[in-house]
Amino acid sequence: MTNIPETGRNPRVQIRLVVIQVLVISLLGTLGGRLWYLQIREGDQYAKEASGNHVQQVVQPAVRGSILDARGVALADNETRLVVSASRTDLMKMKDDGKEVLTKLAAVLGMKPEEVEQKVRLCNAETPQPCWNGSPYQPIPITDEATPKQALQIRERAEDFPGITAEPQALRRYTSPGKANTAQVLGYLSPVTDEEIQKAQDTSSPYLRSDMVGRSGLERQYDKQLRGKAGVTRYEVDKLGRVLGQAEADPAQPGANLVTSIDSRVQRIAEYELNEAMKEARKQHDRNTNRNYEADSGAVVVMEARTGRVVAMASNPTYDPNAWVGGISAKDYAALTGKDSNYPLLNRAIQGQSAPGSIFKVIPTAAAINAGYSFEGPYECSSSYSIGGQVFKNFESQSFGGISLGRALEVSCDTVFYRLSHEEWKRDGGNKPKKNAKDWFYKTSHQFGLGEETGIDLPNEVTGRVPDRQWKKDYWTANKDSWCKYGKRDGSYAEKIAYENCLEGNRLRAGDSVNYSIGQGDTLVTPIQMAAIYGALANGGTLYHPTVGKAVISPDGKAVEEIRPKAHGKLPMTKKTLAQIDEALEGVATRGTAAWRFGGWPQDEIPMHAKTGTAEVHGKQTTSWFATYTKDYSIVMTISQGGTGSGASGPAVRNIYNALYGVSPEGEIDKKKALLPTPQKTLPAVRTDGTIKAPKISKDPAKDRATPSPGATTPQDGPADPQQTGTTPSPENTNRDTRRRERRRGGGARPGGGRARCRTHHRHARTGTRRTTS
Repeated sequence: MTNIPETGRNPRVQIRLVVIQVLVISLLGTLGGRLWYLQIREGDQYAKEASGNHVQQVVQPAVRGSILDARGVALADNETRLVVSASRTDLMKMKDDGKEVLTKLAAVLGMKPEEVEQKVRLCNAETPQPCWNGSPYQPIPITDEATPKQALQIRERAEDFPGITAEPQALRRYTSPGKANTAQVLGYLSPVTDEEIQKAQDTSSPYLRSDMVGRSGLERQYDKQLRGKAGVTRYEVDKLGRVLGQAEADPAQPGANLVTSIDSRVQRIAEYELNEAMKEARKQHDRNTNRNYEADSGAVVVMEARTGRVVAMASNPTYDPNAWVGGISAKDYAALTGKDSNYPLLNRAIQGQSAPGSIFKVIPTAAAINAGYSFEGPYECSSSYSIGGQVFKNFESQSFGGISLGRALEVSCDTVFYRLSHEEWKRDGGNKPKKNAKDWFYKTSHQFGLGEETGIDLPNEVTGRVPDRQWKKDYWTANKDSWCKYGKRDGSYAEKIAYENCLEGNRLRAGDSVNYSIGQGDTLVTPIQMAAIYGALANGGTLYHPTVGKAVISPDGKAVEEIRPKAHGKLPMTKKTLAQIDEALEGVATRGTAAWRFGGWPQDEIPMHAKTGTAEVHGKQTTSWFATYTKDYSIVMTISQGGTGSGASGPAVRNIYNALYGVSPEGEIDKKKALLPTPQKTLPAVRTDGTIKAPKISKDPAKDRATPSPGATTPQDGPADPQQTGTTPSPENTNRDTRRRERRRGGGARPGGGRARCRTHHRHARTGTRRTTS
C-alpha cells in the first residue's frame, strides 16, 4: 500500500477535459475564420470604408437658376448678401471650443451669445432648432444680414475672430417686379430633409445635406432643373478632425433658368383687380344673411386660349415668399399656417374647389344635344319647377316662355335645365336605374375634363368632383355609419339631412340631378378647370393641359428646351353645337346677364363671350363666378362669399381685358396702352454670356391703368343685381368720383328688363338639397 495520493484522473474528469478542449478549439477556429473573412475576403472593402473615415466633404452651394416671366423679367433670382459664417473645425481646436470668439462675434452682430452658440451646434435627435443640419466641416452661417461695417470689423480684426468669415454669398430673392407677387405660382424653398436625402440618393439628382429644395409651386415642379449641382471639395483629415490636405474637388454647376408664360404686368393687374373686387364686395350688403359679404378668398386665371399657357394666376389671400429665405421664423410660420390665417399658402386657382353655379351650364347644354335634344327647342322657361312637392324657382320667379338652349344660357334660366335633367334622370330609370343608364349629363362632364386634374405643371392640384352614381355609392359607403349615428328624422336641418343620407344616400335622386344641372349640389370645380374649358370653347374645341413653364435655358444660354403645349382631348360636341354655344355666350356679354358689365366694349373688333355664375354653399354666402373668353384669352374669376357673378367679379374681369387690349373707358382701343393684345410667342433674347435680356417694367402697372371703365357701372334702369351694385374702385379718390359719375350716366343696356338669375329655397326633401345659382 502506497502513501502517494491518486491524481483524480478518473473517467469523469477526462470527459470534462475533452469537452473543454473541443470548445477552445472551436472558438479558436471561429475566431480564425472571422479574421480571414474580414482581412482576406472583405479586406479591400473595409479598407476602402476605413479610408473614407479620413475624408470629409465641404460643399459649395450651386447658384439656383432664375424664374423669369415671358419677356425675361425676373420673378425669382438671387441676390448677394454679406454672410457671416463660422468654421466649427477651427472653433473646436480652441481650449474653450470657441466660446470666447463667438461671444465677441455676437457683440459685433448685435446678437445674444446664446443665439450665436446655438447656430453652430450640430443637430441630432436631442438638439432642438436652431442648430446646424449640414456638414460640420463646412462654414456654418450665423447671419445673412450683416452690414458692410460689421463685415469690415470682422475682416480687419481677423486675429480676434479666428475661424470666422464674412463673405458675399448668393441667396434666393423673390423680386415682385411691378408689385406682381406671384407667390403661390412661384412657391418657396426650405432645407432638404434626411428622408429626402435617402430617397434621392440612388437617383440621377441626389441631394446634399446643404441643399435648399422647392416646397411648392414652380420651385418644386422644376427643382431639378433650377437647383443645379453643388460643388464638393474633399479633405483628408486625421482622427482628431485636423485637415491634412485636399483630396479632390468637383466645381459647382449653376442651375438652369426657367422662362414662364406669366406676364408680370398682367399678373400685377390680375392680383390688384382681384383684391379690389374683394374689398368692394365687403362693402356690399347681403340681403340673405343681413350682413355685408365676407369675400374671404378668391382666385383668377388668365390663360391663352390657343395653347393653354397661363398668362396670370392670382390667389387671395397671399403672402411674401421672401419670408422663407434664410429660414422662416416661428412667428411668420404661424401667421401663414395658423387657424386664423385663412391659409395663404393655398393656391386657390388649382386647389380651391367649389360649386360653379351657372358657368357650368355650357356642359349640360352640350349633354342635352348629345342626348338627342334640339338646340332650338323651344323649352319652357317657367317661373318654377316642382318635383315631388318641392318647388325649384327662377330668380324672382321670372318667366321667359318657350326659349332655345342658347337663350337659356343668355338669361341663365334654371328651369330649362331642371326639366332636361329630370327627364333624363327618369329615362335612366329614376330611383331604380337601368343597368346601362346613359347618364348623359354626368358622362359629358367627365368628357369636359372635370373630376380629374388638368395636368398643369404645378404640384398638388385637386380634381374637383362630378357627383355621378359611382361617386354617390362610394361616398355613402364611406359616411353611412356616421350619418346613421348622427341623423334624426325630426331633428335639426343638418340632422335631417344625415338621417335621409343614412337611408338612401347611395341613390342618385331627382333633386341631385336637378341641382347638378345648374352647377350646384355636390359638384365641385377649380378655376383652372373652368379656364381650360372656356379656353377650349374659344379655340374650336381643343382641351389643353395648362402650362406655366415655357422653356428651360441652360446657364450659358446655349441650350434651350422649350416646353410645348400639349392637347389631351376635344370637347364632346360637333362644330355646329360649338358655334351655337359660342353665339349664345357672346349674347350673354351683349344682351344677357353680363351685358351691364360690358357696356361700351368694342364687340365688333374684339368679340367678347361670357357666363355669370352665383353658387350657394350651405352655411355660407354665395360664391361669385365669372367666366369669359375672346379669341386670344380665357379669364375666370371666383370670389368665395362675394355675392353674384357679374356683381362681384364682373368689373375686375372687365378691367383685366381693358389692360390686355388697351381699351379705354369709352370703348376705344389704344394699342400703345395695350399690355398684351396678342399672346407672347417668342422667348426672351439671350446674351452671349448666357444672361437674358429683360425689358424695364414700371413700379406698378395697376396704378398706371387706374382708370374707371363703363363696365364697372350700374345701368340706368337700376342694378342688374338687387343684392350687389358695387364696383371695383381704384385706390384714388378722384377715380372713385369718376366711377360715381359713370354710374349715374349708366353703363349699358339692361337685357330683357332684368337678369334671370335663379333662386330657390333652402329645403331638403327626398329630391335632394336645394341650392341656388345665377
